[in-house]
Amino acid sequence: MSKPAVSRFPFLTDPMIAVLVIATGLALLVPAAGEARAAATLVSNAGIFLLFLVNGMRIRRSEIARGLANWRYFGPLMLFVFGAMALGGVGFASLAGQVLPPMVALGFIYLGCLPSTVQSATSYTSLAEGNVGLAVVGAALINIAGVFISAPLFALLGGGGAGEIGSEAIIRIGLILVLPFVIGQLVQDRVIERIAAHRARIAWLDRAVIGIAVYVAFSGAVEQGLATMFAPADWAVMIALVLAMLALALGAAWGTASLLGLPRPDRIAFLFAGSQKSVAIGAPLAAILFPPASAGFVIAPLLLYHLAQLVLAAPLALRLAKDAD
Repeated sequence: MSKPAVSRFPFLTDPMIAVLVIATGLALLVPAAGEARAAATLVSNAGIFLLFLVNGMRIRRSEIARGLANWRYFGPLMLFVFGAMALGGVGFASLAGQVLPPMVALGFIYLGCLPSTVQSATSYTSLAEGNVGLAVVGAALINIAGVFISAPLFALLGGGGAGEIGSEAIIRIGLILVLPFVIGQLVQDRVIERIAAHRARIAWLDRAVIGIAVYVAFSGAVEQGLATMFAPADWAVMIALVLAMLALALGAAWGTASLLGLPRPDRIAFLFAGSQKSVAIGAPLAAILFPPASAGFVIAPLLLYHLAQLVLAAPLALRLAKDAD
């Protein structure tokens, strides 16, 4: 019996796609400017603080400890996500810089430095009949590490093009990302059951915060002339580079997991946790690191990559499940 269409193409029903499309469309039609942008930025920062507070509450400390204990899986995954993928981003940025605006090319380095996404990585691992428990713990740990690693790694690899990522940006990251996460971990024992009971509402908190961050970022890009700066050929080049980077990431992740001798279910978890990138970290972090005038250009490759990974991951997961059967 064939699977229903919704399981073949789950990205078509993913609310995050609608959120990203609406946020980008609003920025193109009604960009936040002047006092409106200042207010939107304040709302975005408050939402990011709340989001990371909740993340600290819901990621169990026992899961963190269990993932760290599985060094044979977690160690190579960390090196792949923040090493191989980051260097891949540098390579694709070099190619993009020959055609695309400098801040868009820089976005490929930013993309490579980000952690993997938790929700879709675990969903597609489950669809492919991989090790779901390992995927959940691994992706969660990678996201926690990304809060501390992604920004300094990007500053290191981005060089002079990364702009002013100095003490002010570090303080903002500490206050808006790290501090709420630590607070959430400290109060976790008192609230984790209530947090688990409201999982669906928290998922919409994730989407709302990401949508606001994307709206603020693209508003600045629109004001700087995003529509006139890109010719159709430029969009084609950026899409081609994003697809090539995703294809290379998928092949390298599977090859690395195979070389490590991981069991097939663990290889599947490594494949999705290693190759996918998180807009849930990328959009809020860009809102903190970059001024609105440039943030929209930097996250453009990330948004295209996120869409592409959702489109390609579903048929890939079904093929892996079929091969296992």
